Order: sequence, then C-alpha cells, then structure tokens
Amino acid sequence: MLFILILLAFVGLSARLILINRDNGKDYKKQVLSQQEYDSVTIPFKRGEILDSNGTVLAISNKVYNIILDTKVLMDDKANLEPTLNALRSAFGIDTSAAREYISTHPTSSYYVLDRRVSYDKVEKFKELQKDEKNGSKIKGIWFEDEYKREYPNGSLACDVIGFTRSDNSGLYGLEEYYNDILCGTNGREYGYLNNDSTLQRTTVAAVDGYNIQTTLDANIQSIVEKYLKKFNEEHKDGFVEGNGAQNVGCIIMEVDTANVLAMANYPVYDLNDTRNTDNLIGMPELDENNKKTGECVTQEKIDAMNDDAMYRHLNALWKNFCIVDAYEPGSVSKPFTVAAALESGSITGNERYVCNGSLEVVAGEKPIKCHSTYGDGELSVAEGIERSCNVVLMNIALQLGKNKFVDYQHLFGFGLKTNIDLAGEARTASLVYGKDNMRQAELATCSFGQGFNSTMIQTITGFCSLINGGKFYEPHVVSKITTADGATVENIEPRLLKQTVSESTSEKILEYCNQVVTGEKGTGKTARPAGYMIGGKTGTAETLPRGNNEYVVSFMGYAPADDPQIAIYVVVDRPNVQYQDDAKYATKIVKNILTEVLPYLNIFMTEELTDKEREELEELQIAIRQGEADNTDEEGVPGQEGGEGETPTEGNAEGEGGENSGKEGTEGGVEGQAGSAANEIWKTFPIDPETGYAKDPNNGNLVDPDTGAVVNGGSLITNEDGSAASGIGEPPKGDDSDNNNFGP
Repeated sequence: MLFILILLAFVGLSARLILINRDNGKDYKKQVLSQQEYDSVTIPFKRGEILDSNGTVLAISNKVYNIILDTKVLMDDKANLEPTLNALRSAFGIDTSAAREYISTHPTSSYYVLDRRVSYDKVEKFKELQKDEKNGSKIKGIWFEDEYKREYPNGSLACDVIGFTRSDNSGLYGLEEYYNDILCGTNGREYGYLNNDSTLQRTTVAAVDGYNIQTTLDANIQSIVEKYLKKFNEEHKDGFVEGNGAQNVGCIIMEVDTANVLAMANYPVYDLNDTRNTDNLIGMPELDENNKKTGECVTQEKIDAMNDDAMYRHLNALWKNFCIVDAYEPGSVSKPFTVAAALESGSITGNERYVCNGSLEVVAGEKPIKCHSTYGDGELSVAEGIERSCNVVLMNIALQLGKNKFVDYQHLFGFGLKTNIDLAGEARTASLVYGKDNMRQAELATCSFGQGFNSTMIQTITGFCSLINGGKFYEPHVVSKITTADGATVENIEPRLLKQTVSESTSEKILEYCNQVVTGEKGTGKTARPAGYMIGGKTGTAETLPRGNNEYVVSFMGYAPADDPQIAIYVVVDRPNVQYQDDAKYATKIVKNILTEVLPYLNIFMTEELTDKEREELEELQIAIRQGEADNTDEEGVPGQEGGEGETPTEGNAEGEGGENSGKEGTEGGVEGQAGSAANEIWKTFPIDPETGYAKDPNNGNLVDPDTGAVVNGGSLITNEDGSAASGIGEPPKGDDSDNNNFGP
C-alpha cells in the first residue's frame, strides 16, 4: 500500500510538471536564464583616415587596449593574486596598491578598467608573462578590450584644417568636425548566451569602419607655408612689445581654376597629439572674460593663474582657424574688386584718368578722405591707380559706379556671404558689410579701398580667383574624394562652379593691372616677386578699429605665373609686432619666400633671367633646405627701401590743393575740376632717418616710404580739426556677426 501511494504521488507530480511546462514553461525558462551571467563585448569601429592629395596620412586611428580586471575570476584562488599583480606592475607599470584596494572592496566585480589605451607592445609583454612555466598559470582575471586612438603622424601640420577628436571619438574643429559622420563608423558587438542545451554560444556583429577622406591639401606645400609663418614669428617676436611676431599670421594657397585649397595655415599652431599643451599660448593676445583682447600677451605666470574657463577661452583661440573664422577689413587687396565692378557694369572704360592731390572731398562740407600718399600721386590712369594703390582713384571710380551697383557686385563677389567651404566654424559676415539702405557716400568711398566692411581670408581669395580666371566663381573645398577602408571610391567631389562674376575681357584687364603692381616702376608689390618668376597681385594695408590707434592689418594677394595664373596665394599679417605696422612688405616677403619653394615644386618653370644676387640667394636656400633648416634668404635691409605700401589714409594736408571736385560722375577722363598742382614726389628730397630707414618729413616729422610717399607712422581716414580720428565714418556696420570681427569695438 505504501509503494502504491508513493507511485501515485509521483504520477500526480509528473502530471503536474507536464501541465506547468505546457502552460508556463517559457516564462520559467526566461526566469532561470535571466539569473545566468552573460557577457557582451563592444567591438569599436575604426575612424576613417584623413589623407593629403598625394596619399600622405594626416590622421589615422591605431588600435590600443584597455586593461580589464575581473575580480571574481582572479579571487577564485587567492594564490593567483600576487603573480597577477606582479605581472601588471612589470608589463604596464600599474599602481598595484590601488588595484589591491579595489580587489578587496569589490570581490564580486567582473569589470573594472585598470588602464586605458595601452600599446600592443605592452600587451604582448604581459602575454609573454602568462606563458611563463612557473607563474604564468597563476595570472588570472585580466583581459583586454579593443579601442582605437586617434593619432596625427605629422604633429602640428595643418592642425587648423584637420582639427582633432574628443575622448568619445567625435570630431572637433576642421575636417574632423565637418566630416564627422563620414569618418565615423558603427560599433559592433559580441554576445554570449545559453542555447537549448544550456551551453554558452556567441554571436558577433562586426563593426563597420568609417570612410577615409582624401583632401586637396599637399603636405609638402603646407609644410613650406608653415615654415615661413613660423620664421616670421621668430624674427619679430617681442620686437616692439612683448608677444608673438603678430597677433595672427595666415596664408592660403588655392588653385585658381578649381578653388582646391592646397595649403591653409596660420600662426601660432598646436600639436594635434597634445591639444591641451599650453606652451603655444605664450605670446598670444590675452583675453578677458568677454573674450575681448586686453592689450597684453599671455605669459607663463598668467597661464598658471588661469581658472578652467579662462584656460578654455585661450585654448579655443589657439584651436580656431584664423583663415575662415576671423573677419577683418581687407584693405587695398579689395581694390581690384571695385575696378572690376566698374568695368563690368560699364561705369568706366579703363581709359579714364584721375588727379590725386592727397585727399578727396567726397561730401561737400565734410572732411576730405586721405590717400595713402598725403603728398598726392598726381594724374593717374586706372592701371596706375591700382599699381600705386591710390585711394583717390578708387574713390572716384566708386562714385561713378554708385552705391547700388557697388553693393550688388560686392555680393556677387561673395562678400557678406559664407563660402560654404567644407570646414567647421566659418564666420558669418552678412551684417559686417553695408547694404543699399545704410551706405552713404562716405561709406561708398572708404569701402572702395577695403575699409568700412569686413571679410574673411577665404571669402577674399575665393572671390579674387574669379577675377583672374575669366570670371568663374568656384566653391572652395578641401576634400576631393571619399573612400572605403579598402580603397574603393564612395564619392568624388568635383569643383563646383557657382556663378560668373565678370567677363573674360574684364578679367584680362584685372590681370593687366595686378601684374603692374609687381612689375611697375612704382608698384607696391615688387618685394613679393620670387627670383626667376613673374607674378601679379595686390598689396593691402587696413587700419584697425578704433581709428587712429596705429595698428594695421597688412597683406598681399597674388598669383603665379603672371600670364597664366595657376595658383593664388593670400598672406595676412594682423598687427605685426613692430613700431610702424603699416608696411605691406611684412606680407610680401612671406609670399616671396613661400613661392620661391612652392613654384619649382609645382613644376612651374622660371621665365625671368636671374641676377647674380638672386642666383646666390637660391644656392644658399638649396643648401639650407638640404640641411633641413631653410632660412629666409631675403635681404632684410631696412623698411621702406623697396616697393611696399602704406596706403592707409594718414594725417596732414595735401600738397598743392586748391582745385575743386565738381562731383560729376561717369565723365570720360575722370572727375573734372581737380586742377591743383600735380604731385612732384617731394618726399624723395627728404633725408633718410638712420634709425628706421624711412624718409623723414622735416616739416612735421612724418616717416615716409621713399618710393611711394606713404606716411607709415600713423594717421586716419578722416580727421577732426584737432587731428584726431573722426569716429563712425569708414567703420564696418555693427550687426549680429560682430563677434566675428576681431578688430571691431
């Protein structure tokens, strides 16, 4: 009876189990499986590479490893503890006391990161210790998690163009930020789970790597540019005041017929592998809590005293790309744009002649606006006005053009509009140019020679390329191709023609005028010509705000060869660290040095006969290049002895004034009624000041460029009775984009 009762109980229990499994089996199975321990490992994607146009790697992601501690596995046998800690100390230099403390306080932990981003060499050394016959079997509870570390093989090369990545592998600044979605891939994952037989199975979803991008940059040209920007800083650092050789120095080299950027750089630079290194902050302008310049430079003592917010402000200033972020008044490099607009619209023919007596009364009864040569340039043609950079000629042309056409053509040339270059952070300048509703005659006059509106370097050189390539305006870009990790092409990025700015005939005249800037007897850009080559271009000198502060932005916009432009180059020096800043030779000499190396590299052959002096300079340069320490082979001499420019309007009365401006527009032969005496180049009779090398006016003490008659020691566009700068006239409009204007109030 007992046996039968037990048997019936088992039968009933079996029946009940069958019913439970039928009705609730899946739920109970999930509950049991949920109490099991599973492993799930993330497989990181590899961020795409950034290459130059020749395939040189500019940015790459290399595999590194995170050291993971599994305390539970390690402490299965306490005999494993010391051999494991000794191996960690030997291979990775890990602080074993900290690891020991963690193990004691987290005995059941399965995941703890002991160290991040260690190299394969160290991992290999650890694995060799695991193979040791004596203690290797006791090294337990350590495994390695794959990760990728972004590295930049060339350090600071093209840092402002490339940008860098955060710790989360997302891009910041430059190409890294703009093409972040392209460069990023998708993480994979490896899952561990129990199958129906309760055995552990693994499923792997592979990571998808990011695409590579091939840029239009040429690493060799980029390195040449950066070398001479650095050399300029070394020559002028702490020159007049404590600080860098200039507040900013920038250079862009662009293909004229495609708008491909071959090089883009500014100084100072930073190491992409060590972005928070503060060494390069020393000498930069100090910023206050409102991100405005204090007038002093950053020193090591000031760095040591900075809080986190102040440090970030200054690092951000170091990381940004001056060539696309900072807006400034371009100065006389914009004069070819004014002439091109007047020619294209039919406002002038190019055969006009104008008289420059040193200033022009634009509005009756108001103060005259000065020319760079207060002594006057006499009667000039349009071509001579560009050659000598005469403000009076340009003001007359602008008055004939009229404000409506001037504004229309400014927009056509791209001023006030973003170029949409494929780099993060390009400045908006829409509110930093005048419109038809707020431009008066005085603003029209000053804007004609590049004062009164703001632009960026990329805007200016992009528009200039259209002036010299037949009128074709291309969208500037830095990336030419997107490829997969195995080299397959995903997308070719072709040059994008956006519009026609001027006709070919107008373009030919602009080339003719700009060639004279370098080749003409009184050309302001003679010092930009590299030995053996003929180039064209335009110098620029812009007075910063507030007017009368004796601070200037000097520049040179050029192209080579002169008869068939292939590349354009634009160098801007923002407030050189010298006593008298308004001298464009600080920019032209940089251009000359860069082109001396870049043009032969591009297989652009010499067309001009070399002098003995030039031949010696080139031989010295070749020796220096071979030694890896290329020097600036320019004969330094003294400022103002050759070419150069100082066209920023200055104080003083025009010599020989007495004629009247009739104000007639569009007359053949220019503006009538300016009858005063023609310029007699009186400045050439002035004695040379031995300290500066400039001519010195014995009447008022002004220092004058002996070639051009430009006063180089200060002055303003329009002056009050007491000689102080008149405010409001010739200043850029203040709008929503004013934060981009480093030179505004």
